[in-house]
Amino acid sequence: MNFELFVSLRYLLARRKQAFISIISLISILGVAMGVASLIVVLGVMNGFSQNLRDKILGVNAHVIVSSFQGGIANYYKLSRKISSLSEVKGITPFIYTEVMLSTPGGVKGVVLRGIDPDVAGQVLSLAQDMRKGKLEDLNNQGPFPGIIIGHELASRLGLVIGSKVNLLSPAGKKSAAGFSPKIEIFEVRGIFKTGMYEYDSSLAYTTISACQKLLGFKKDLVTGLEIRLRDVYKAEVIGQKIQELLGGYPFYVRNWMEMNQNLFSALKLEKTAMGVILIMIVLVGSFSIITTLVMLVMEKTKDIAIMMSMGATTAMIRRIFMFQGLIIGFIGTSLGYILGLSISLLLKKYQFIKLPADVYYLDHLPVLLEWSDMIVIGLVAMLLCFLATIYPARQAARLKPSEALRYE
Repeated sequence: MNFELFVSLRYLLARRKQAFISIISLISILGVAMGVASLIVVLGVMNGFSQNLRDKILGVNAHVIVSSFQGGIANYYKLSRKISSLSEVKGITPFIYTEVMLSTPGGVKGVVLRGIDPDVAGQVLSLAQDMRKGKLEDLNNQGPFPGIIIGHELASRLGLVIGSKVNLLSPAGKKSAAGFSPKIEIFEVRGIFKTGMYEYDSSLAYTTISACQKLLGFKKDLVTGLEIRLRDVYKAEVIGQKIQELLGGYPFYVRNWMEMNQNLFSALKLEKTAMGVILIMIVLVGSFSIITTLVMLVMEKTKDIAIMMSMGATTAMIRRIFMFQGLIIGFIGTSLGYILGLSISLLLKKYQFIKLPADVYYLDHLPVLLEWSDMIVIGLVAMLLCFLATIYPARQAARLKPSEALRYE
């Protein structure tokens, strides 16, 4: 075994008389372990929230949206085929976006109405998986009234069930001698969905493109835009620029999910960074305990250091003895932190024993997502702080002069 490592292990393990220093060493190990474990759990939860929120948003919204400055896209079939030729595109569907008033005997509510094609919408949106009652295909069913799918919160608020009739008031009305009269159409509730996000579940409704065109007075080949799903969600910006070039610019413009939700995800990223900095301070406290341990050990082992130097040990060897000792403490603490943090994270993920109030959060439990990049960074930062904590005590030990240390022995 390496000489410096051998002496470091001896100092750590053979301390029957120095109980106080042993306790400080244990506190140092526990401090580092708690810091590392806290970092793993908190960053895992933050990652889980970010991914879950991203999946919820992208379940309702597409990765890339193509719109027109002219207020709508005519002859969208040709445009869809052109975009579908790109290998990065997984699915594409037309949509109509408008805001209407939904009126029932139970009340009135302003909602966002989206016209979709039920046959291809599932390629882009997760609406089919979010259905709690009815099916997405039920929108195509013929009947005296066109079908509509509404959110769970909206249905609960207005007391609507499958088969209920609702009135939709469109702002695209007509002027008459009596003034402006809004257009009103009767729709039948064919399904109820639940995304888990209150904003969507309380103010979003879907119907077919043809029914939406009739309500708004659109031509049969006119839609608001095209929603596109990509094979790689993180390439939305690059593929969006590629689609823009393919369409030739004006009057078309392309937006991606990162642009439309930039503020939200920037806030989550900033919160994750802030939590990481705060928890690294815990590891820093543990590293200060390492400094205390090594300084006291240097004071206690003055005679041993002098004897080793008089027998030929160099200052570099003495320095490495105490650096190894601090790194061993840091390694043990980091390892324990990994075991504790990963165990808590995996238990949280499997058993979900920490519940969240459903009326405040869109989830009823803490989501956990462990990323290997975060695990590696946590370990490197913890070991770096522990290494920095060994520099001062090691330098003090190396500066010791054997003649002064042994003068009164």
